[in-house]
Amino acid sequence: MAAVTEREPAAGPGAGTPADAAGPAAGGASGGTAGTATDTGPDGTAGTATGTGPDGTAGTATDTERDGTAEAAAPVAVAAPGGGTVGAGPRAVAERAAVPPTSLSPSRASDFMQCPLLYRFRVIDRLPEKPSEAATRGTLVHAVLERLFDAPAGERTAPRAKALIPGQWDRLRESRPEVTELFAEDPDGERLARWLDEAERLVERWFTLEDPTRLEPAERELFVEAELESGLRLRGIIDRVDVAPTGEVRIVDYKTGKAPRPEYAEGALFQMKFYALVVWRLKRVIPRRLQLVYLGSGDVLTYDPALADLERVERKLHALWEAIGQATETGVWRPRPTKLCGWCDHQAHCPEFGGTPPPYPLPVRVPGPGGV
Repeated sequence: MAAVTEREPAAGPGAGTPADAAGPAAGGASGGTAGTATDTGPDGTAGTATGTGPDGTAGTATDTERDGTAEAAAPVAVAAPGGGTVGAGPRAVAERAAVPPTSLSPSRASDFMQCPLLYRFRVIDRLPEKPSEAATRGTLVHAVLERLFDAPAGERTAPRAKALIPGQWDRLRESRPEVTELFAEDPDGERLARWLDEAERLVERWFTLEDPTRLEPAERELFVEAELESGLRLRGIIDRVDVAPTGEVRIVDYKTGKAPRPEYAEGALFQMKFYALVVWRLKRVIPRRLQLVYLGSGDVLTYDPALADLERVERKLHALWEAIGQATETGVWRPRPTKLCGWCDHQAHCPEFGGTPPPYPLPVRVPGPGGV
């Protein structure tokens, strides 16, 4: 990470955790347990509508991919020491023929764990998905929080942040015209007004959880990519990276939904451990703290990872990638019904709902004698 001065140390005990990161409304606790939390449906975080499956794995229903997946877009990046890249996020590319997956992101890994067929629809078939109000609001709030740090520290106030919302909404409509469909049948603008009011409330709540006047992020919306020794390429976009004067790193992710129940905290932390693994592989530095800021419920979930955590995540990702490779070769992508199916855009193509998947667009390996 670029060395950037921060007014408060970035990480946990022994590193001087910033007071703003664990304020009275946070309810967060080290070790991965959240305070008062509610398991709900779509949370619209980072352009995603997220729920939690029965195994505690976070599942996503993505409207706009923010994690830099090669399957969704071609990234623009620069080389980083130690292999991999750090730089700008993905940009739109023209539609292309189906190709086998070449990398893995937190969202796509969660898709496969949630439902292999959903992964196929998004990565292989690239079926279109309608924008949702929750997901689009999440994208808007993320943009506002990112842009707020352009202002001098003393000017990072709640009124200034709320004043950014109209302009960021205009920019979002310009970059993604499809989101205007959300309010096409709202001639009086009442639904849009309520929707924007909710975005304001989420932004205001952030100021009860963190104090931006005491933070100088090293990075915002950071695209990262690393290739493991096995050849597996990992990539994603980190909302915020804080670096303490002592060099300790904190990775922060904003969520516009509610925090998961404590028993599902591990699933919620999967994304953050994924990012920590990428940072470790790129920089040989283990982040001191992982922090999830839940604006929907006013909770902060923190976790201080150890090397063993990252090694376990790496083994899990290798196993996932092997399973994805096998499904890609055989064309067998099985659905996994969960409560999240109710929010899926692809029910018309899903056998669980009487649908038929589109013809498989990739070559299929025919098993030889003995099923090999």
